Amino acid sequence: MKLLRYLLGFLLPPIGVFMTYGVSTTLFINILLTLLGWLPGAIHGVWAIAKYEERLNREVY
Repeated sequence: MKLLRYLLGFLLPPIGVFMTYGVSTTLFINILLTLLGWLPGAIHGVWAIAKYEERLNREVY
């Protein structure tokens, strides 16, 4: 599932962010960045998903 989120975060950034965060301000920021261009949206999408995974790993340990 993690690989799918990263892949969608790169190819279709708002979908990957939605799968990770749901409807949130992060999703709206990603939609705006994607409207400005695919690359800013993709960078933000992968970064947001990575930060989410990092936060989950920090809470477990």
